Amino acid sequence: MPASFDPTRRLLIKGIAAACLLSVTRVGFAATAQMAAVRVWPSSTYTRITLESNIPLSYKQFTLPSPNRLVIDIDDLSLNSTFRNITSLVQPNDPYIKQLRVGQFDNKTVRLVIELKQDVKPNLFTLSPIAEFKNRLVIDLYPATQTAIDDDPLLALLEDFNKGQLDDEDPVITAIPPKKADDKVVIVLDPGHGGEDPGAVGYYKTREKDIVLQIARRLRDLIRKEKGLTVHLTRNEDVFLPLRVRVEKARALHADLFISIHADAFTKRSAKGSSVFALSAKGASSTAASYLAQTQNEADEIGGVSRSGDRYLDHTILDLVQTTTKSNSLLLGREILSKMQYVNTLHKAQVETAGFAVLKAPDVPSVLVETAFISNLNEEKKLKTANFQNQIAKAMLDGIKSYVKLRKN
Repeated sequence: MPASFDPTRRLLIKGIAAACLLSVTRVGFAATAQMAAVRVWPSSTYTRITLESNIPLSYKQFTLPSPNRLVIDIDDLSLNSTFRNITSLVQPNDPYIKQLRVGQFDNKTVRLVIELKQDVKPNLFTLSPIAEFKNRLVIDLYPATQTAIDDDPLLALLEDFNKGQLDDEDPVITAIPPKKADDKVVIVLDPGHGGEDPGAVGYYKTREKDIVLQIARRLRDLIRKEKGLTVHLTRNEDVFLPLRVRVEKARALHADLFISIHADAFTKRSAKGSSVFALSAKGASSTAASYLAQTQNEADEIGGVSRSGDRYLDHTILDLVQTTTKSNSLLLGREILSKMQYVNTLHKAQVETAGFAVLKAPDVPSVLVETAFISNLNEEKKLKTANFQNQIAKAMLDGIKSYVKLRKN
């Protein structure tokens, strides 16, 4: 062995070399983003484009005229087949997007060009990873000019929400005149989830957002046949709406009652049955209720909102000062539950309570109906059938009619 050989020195050199290589490798990977998925969600309210990547995206945006275009340059990104596919995702009936083009603008920049059908107010923001989603860059395209559709305040509420104006402790809504004493009973149905947020997904890939919209439409059609009742949906298409906007739409429409419709999942596939929930300010009535409230309250993070926090909803629910609202919510829940027992097994025989954000309107009796567990194989199959959907809708209608007769004014 040569006299100059020093095993300690050799190990030290190898360690330094490995550390340097590791450092370079990490920096190299960190500097290059990879597009993992692209999605386009068109609706009459607004269109959302979602770009999902392995690391957060850095971008710049600007507009170009003739034709009207929104241009987004994304830094440190190489164009791959996933991103190229975005050009095929535009639907002919999209009210805002005419076409999408994407290309490698230079060695480090990918350019996305959105050719528009009308003037829009773009709202771009990024989202951190949550659930099955990686980092997301969200591009929302709202109409530049709002037009009222059947007195639906949704667009105005979304604009206020994006500006942070719905964070006021007691927002004043002046777009709709005060309700008259002799008006019909106003019912607002809220099909949960939508758009980027699929809700729970069953074993057979059934999506909660699709099932509950079908049930809500069936219930709406039944209510329309009833004298003395009028009905609205928070959403009537596959669009994501923040929880707070759902609540405020009910308030803006002077709702007499609000029903959020779901078909949730649980950690055990054996869980089954229908449930009805009302709001609790003091914690959940069971472990399952707490779990379901937590999953439902994550809807904003999964669906994607440009802001975090909601001072109004977190303001101890205004201490539930509306005692009549609370008691009427429990009454509404009991009447619906009593009718649903003839359609499906009940998960719990009494109305449960938990801190569901979507039930926090201080002046509108509100309940959340879990029609069945989409995570249960048998109930997932039933939820997909028109017969079961109609039975659930009819049971909810009967519960509503019974509640209207018994409610406290």
